[in-house]
Amino acid sequence: MGLTKQYLRYVASAVFGLIGSQKGNIVFVTLRGEKGRYVAVPACEHVFVWDLRKGEKILILRGLKQEVTCLCPSPDGLHLAVGYEDGSVRIFSLLSGEGNVTFNGHKAAITSLKYDQLGGRLASGSKDTDIIVWDVINESGLYRLKGHKDAVTQALFLREKNLLVSSGKDTVVKWWDLDTQHCFKTMVGHRTEVWGLVLVSEEKRLITGASDSELRAWDIAYLQEIEDLEEPEPKKIKGPAPGTQDLQDAEDGTETDEAPEDRILTCRKAGSIMREGRDRVVNLATDRTGRILACHGADSVLEVFCILSKEEIQKKMDKKMKKARKKAKLNSGKGEEEDLEVSVEMTLQDEIQRVTSIKTAAKIKSFDLIHSPQGELKAVFLLQNNLVESYSLNPSAPAAQPVRTSRITLGGHRSDVRTLSFSSDNIAVLSAAADSIKIWNRSTLQCIRTMACEYALCSFFVPGDRQVVVGTKTGKLQLYDLASGALLETVDAHDGALWSLSLSPDQRGFVTGGADKAVKFWDFELVKDENSPQKRLSVKQTRTLQLDEDVLCVRFAPDQKLLAVSLLDCTVKVFYVDTLKFFLSLYGHKLPVICMDISYDGALIATGSADRNVKIWGMDFGDCHKSLFAHDDSVMHLQFVPKSHLFFTAGKDRKIKQWDADRFEHIQTLEGHHQEIWCLAVSPNGDYVVSSSHDKSLRLWERTREPLVLEDEREMQREAEYEESVAKEDQPAVPGETQGENYFTGKKTIETVKAAERIMEAIELYREETAKMQEHKAICKAAGKEVPLPTNPILMAYGNISPSAYVLEIFKGIKSSELEESLLVLPFSYVPDILKLFHEFLQLGSDVELLCRCLFFLLRIHFGQITSNQMLVPVIEKLKETTISKVSQVRDVIGFNMAGLEHLKRECEAKSEVMFFADATSHLEEKKRKRKKREKLILTLT
Repeated sequence: MGLTKQYLRYVASAVFGLIGSQKGNIVFVTLRGEKGRYVAVPACEHVFVWDLRKGEKILILRGLKQEVTCLCPSPDGLHLAVGYEDGSVRIFSLLSGEGNVTFNGHKAAITSLKYDQLGGRLASGSKDTDIIVWDVINESGLYRLKGHKDAVTQALFLREKNLLVSSGKDTVVKWWDLDTQHCFKTMVGHRTEVWGLVLVSEEKRLITGASDSELRAWDIAYLQEIEDLEEPEPKKIKGPAPGTQDLQDAEDGTETDEAPEDRILTCRKAGSIMREGRDRVVNLATDRTGRILACHGADSVLEVFCILSKEEIQKKMDKKMKKARKKAKLNSGKGEEEDLEVSVEMTLQDEIQRVTSIKTAAKIKSFDLIHSPQGELKAVFLLQNNLVESYSLNPSAPAAQPVRTSRITLGGHRSDVRTLSFSSDNIAVLSAAADSIKIWNRSTLQCIRTMACEYALCSFFVPGDRQVVVGTKTGKLQLYDLASGALLETVDAHDGALWSLSLSPDQRGFVTGGADKAVKFWDFELVKDENSPQKRLSVKQTRTLQLDEDVLCVRFAPDQKLLAVSLLDCTVKVFYVDTLKFFLSLYGHKLPVICMDISYDGALIATGSADRNVKIWGMDFGDCHKSLFAHDDSVMHLQFVPKSHLFFTAGKDRKIKQWDADRFEHIQTLEGHHQEIWCLAVSPNGDYVVSSSHDKSLRLWERTREPLVLEDEREMQREAEYEESVAKEDQPAVPGETQGENYFTGKKTIETVKAAERIMEAIELYREETAKMQEHKAICKAAGKEVPLPTNPILMAYGNISPSAYVLEIFKGIKSSELEESLLVLPFSYVPDILKLFHEFLQLGSDVELLCRCLFFLLRIHFGQITSNQMLVPVIEKLKETTISKVSQVRDVIGFNMAGLEHLKRECEAKSEVMFFADATSHLEEKKRKRKKREKLILTLT
């Protein structure tokens, strides 16, 4: 067998040039005890935490592959829940930056994440129309709520009651009772998608935002409270009511008298607040105190409202009353002091007051609010053009004016990067977009220079790395000095777009190709500068080659004898540089050649086209060596690795691929970008590749010393494909369940399959070892003496434990969030052994909670087979007794510990003579009791 050719692997090194990506939402996070200073933003698959004051990135929460779609900080400020495009949710610790908990349950992107008040539960809504409630402490799913017919847009827990309210693109708002996990009320008062909802005024009012310019407000009345107040309810008239009333009821979302769902709460439409924006509500949110309400549409204006307290409303109404009395007095024309009957209606506008609008620099993608105790409101925005801005305003001031406090702009371009180049020392990277050029330090990834430019399409570093040349969409050449960041000169080079630049190998000049069907040759020269005594660099045109078609790309051969020009007629023409005579025509592409490159020895030319193919040609005779189907969309950029016949291609299919031009082999694929890739650059030493994409990110890829063998690479690819297919397999259908529906919270992933395999292997090992033990006993009996027993190497590795203890270790090793799903895919033949082992473990009193959880789940899913199996009846009977006694023991221990903690708490309080752990709940109860008494008193008086 011949030697396998080895290549060196390129790996992802960093993501930079990105401030925040569009798909997720921006949130304030608490770090180092400071609120309102740090924000977390989605950045492709990662989450960046920025310091607003310094404009620096201080923490990166690293994701895997999928894009981040949703963020939600925990109420204690220690964790951040992150939802991804594939439906997984990860919980990161903001102290260590590690994501230890992963929840897999959704089949599509996460659209909403919300914690409950204590941070113990997390509700996730998704595009797959389901809501799943997760237990954060136990790291497992609690239940799945099905009912929406389209993507869920928001889900909120109520503070006081065990209820959840959710909205969806299916135009309905649903109320869920979490004790029974069912939807007890559906509000159908909206005509269009409900894009957001918030609870305000101590959860007595719900505000929803839809696809029109009004925010609808609904009054919520909890029925237990109404009964407590002993209000005489107005009876509803049964029988045919006027048609208009029916219509009004439907719009208000009210229900009929006998509706059983009215037993928990009722919802009545209270009115609407008109927004200034005419389009749909994109985001609707309140700050944590619930005093400030804000919303924005698809434009750059955030509308801020203030929700007034009862005292403020009362003051306002008193003023109104005074005015009305005055008016009535004047109108009646009587001067006598007599009481005039005046009534003033309280409107929704009296309770919710418009404060101001905040206008940002570009379209708003998401925002977050924080209301400080001093009364200042801070708002932070993630904008469409890769920018974060923060504003502050005082909502209680008479004419509140928002002030921009900071913006994070340095770390990225406002638009897509269209050209990249490396300096000759491999250290500086140039990136240019529609309005600016940035120079980055490759090792620190810091932006060193930012220079304003026109729409850039191509660029290179002038030899010596002190100046750069950029070609623009209007056909201009722009020459910049890096030390000062100044524009030295602008030359009108072409009448149309200047598509391509190529530096000549002798480094004395360059060639440009443009949409005006011309190729122009330029030389560098030093000219006298009017402003300084020193000469400065300039360019002068020497020759022009006029062609019949637009020029898309130009490349010099390394010996500077030939020039390749790609034209709009899908061909590549090769000319002699000295005489400009025609030498070869390379035709075969079905669509224009967008990019091409010539190898370092001038032997090969590779062309990449919009027809998705890459062709490799010989430069001697123009023969096509090979045509490769390279990408699933246009090939946007192609470049050889210096001193080799390997080259990289970048495509609109979001992939970068490396190829061998001698063996026509695909070596490796670099995946990471989430949108089409526009360009890439390979460093002069071939160790680094940098690429740019429509997702606004720049990515750096680094060559490692790890050899890459093609056969192994293909094998890894096949394994990855298999793992993906395993996760996508249909769920096992339970009788009566429609295919693909799943009422458990988990979902089958490769991790759960592997966990199930580990359990099966452990049970098989236990069976084998038990059989061996019995054989060994028989041998010892026959021999009449102790024969040494060979120990299993796996058990030795675990510290010579027994086979049954090994099974328990395996169960303990499975992640809490994957436990149920692993047991679900376990064949029933293993269940009898597991049940017997569980009995043993429970008798020893080890890991009671874990074992009970597994046991109850297995009983739930295999109930029929277990109950009909005569052999398992005694096992279940024994389990029943053991479980009950052990669980009550555990409960007693917890009770004892709780009592001990209470005792310690009381001692601490007595020592310091202060209210330690000030009991907020009892205060709240006391307040409620007083309020109810007052209300009853008023009722009796009236």
